[in-house]
Amino acid sequence: MTADLLSELNPFAPSDLARLQRDELPARLGVVIGGSLNDGVLVKLDGDVIIEGVAVGSYVTIKGQTDRKFFGLVTDIRLDTTDAALAQSPPTDDDLRLEIYRGTVAYGMLHVKPMLVKEGQSEAKPVKSVPAHFTVAYRATPDEVQEIFAADERIAYRIGASVEDETIEIKLNLERFVERSSAVFGRSGTGKTFLTLPLLANIIRHDLASVLIFDMHNDYGYTLKGDGGRKLKGLKQLNAICQKVVIVTLDEASSKARGSRPEFALHIGYDQIEPEDIEMLRGVLSLSDVQVNALHALKRRFPHAWVRQLLSDDDVSQEVQALFDSNKIAEGTYFAMQRKLSRLLKFDFLRPEVTEDFAARVLNHLTRGESVVVEFGRYGNDLPAYVFVANFLTRRIHRRYVEMKETAEGGGGEEPKKLVIAVEEAHKFLEPGVADLTIFGTIARELRKYNVTLLIVDQRPSQIDAEVMSQIGTRITCALSDERDIAAVFTGISGAQQLRSVLAALESKQQALIMGHAVPMPVVVRTTEYGEAIYRQFADPLAETSAEVRAEINRKKLGRRPLDEGLV
Repeated sequence: MTADLLSELNPFAPSDLARLQRDELPARLGVVIGGSLNDGVLVKLDGDVIIEGVAVGSYVTIKGQTDRKFFGLVTDIRLDTTDAALAQSPPTDDDLRLEIYRGTVAYGMLHVKPMLVKEGQSEAKPVKSVPAHFTVAYRATPDEVQEIFAADERIAYRIGASVEDETIEIKLNLERFVERSSAVFGRSGTGKTFLTLPLLANIIRHDLASVLIFDMHNDYGYTLKGDGGRKLKGLKQLNAICQKVVIVTLDEASSKARGSRPEFALHIGYDQIEPEDIEMLRGVLSLSDVQVNALHALKRRFPHAWVRQLLSDDDVSQEVQALFDSNKIAEGTYFAMQRKLSRLLKFDFLRPEVTEDFAARVLNHLTRGESVVVEFGRYGNDLPAYVFVANFLTRRIHRRYVEMKETAEGGGGEEPKKLVIAVEEAHKFLEPGVADLTIFGTIARELRKYNVTLLIVDQRPSQIDAEVMSQIGTRITCALSDERDIAAVFTGISGAQQLRSVLAALESKQQALIMGHAVPMPVVVRTTEYGEAIYRQFADPLAETSAEVRAEINRKKLGRRPLDEGLV
């Protein structure tokens, strides 16, 4: 076959398509031949389009019959034919027939899920209709994609780049991100921490919320381990925000060995513990409902010394014996509780007496607008310790924020600053049957009512209560393997079936599917690698802003200088 004939049959070579995209000219893909609003539309590829150059997760624009432009996402790609006999006897030995059939009798088909529609110069809105038959679909140009994900520099975070074109930046609207609870999902090893840390750093930097991080594996505070064991900077080492971050430790020896610099060690006194703090451990410690109820009976009898009484090695006191005799607590129940809760004695951060209310100290940092990282040291691998401390602090924080919010609504003070609580292994707090009983479930359901939201970091979304999942505003999902986890991620998401194939196509690292409140439409991104590039952003407080914003900030700074200071 001659080169001229091949060129005529296939005018858009890969280099031509790259040039078209680079020059921001729309490259035609094909025409709409069917579909629905729920399932998405079917686009029959033109014969001159190379199907191998189109990927799941690619952006597509469809020009409507009027002045409408539909923006969509490729959710599936398949091969089709008008002649079923070709599958039985493909023309593999005849190059001319092969080229003639390809794109005509045998063709490619795209499943495109329309997400947004724009009419004229108006703002893009969620779709409520579909493009008509035979309307033309194009590859979205870089300018079109950039326009979709444009955001105010003051509240934007460049989470990564488009998987199709690394020059296209994908931005999260951080103001919308902190309005509702959010999540970062992904199996172990997909880089959830490397994605979450700079995300939280930008929330702190833009002063959109205080952040409380329950740092189970000591990754967020001062240093974290990268690939090959190399040490990377934690939040406290990022210059632009280091003054806003406070590290608190449960294990001073571990923090010292790792070179961390905690502000103070968190100690909890027996008299500060309430039965509700222990209830969260019912699954971990195998506490029965009868035993949990007995905790409350002890609390009523010994308001400030019930834990000390229960964990005491001394013989049963007369007061406890009186509880046995009156059938308020069964003797077997009491000793079963004593045996199970004795595991708490090995936690050095629990003390019979403390000289300070350290939970209140953490609260004071948060209400002042600072962010707190609670390092667990060696206790990070001890699930009862992690669950207990996270529940203990969060219950008191939520109580204080409710009081502050209600006081502010009554005109008696200012509203509390927004707070984002980042919690790993979140399914331990949000399992079905447990979420309704925990403060974490309450926060997830209340959304922004009291200015407190969750950032869930987890590898098992299938173990999180479905009602809680439906309340999550923004979901950032790295690669998942388990079908149940994949299904759970899409709980409450429109068009979930179509997006599953997009998630399944993610690479194991540095790729994520983002959908929900903080982005205008679902998007697949190649996340920014955590390291020097991000360090440079935080070395200069203005590094991430545009030239126009930087100039405006500098003008304001100059305008505030005393007249006799002069200009440099």
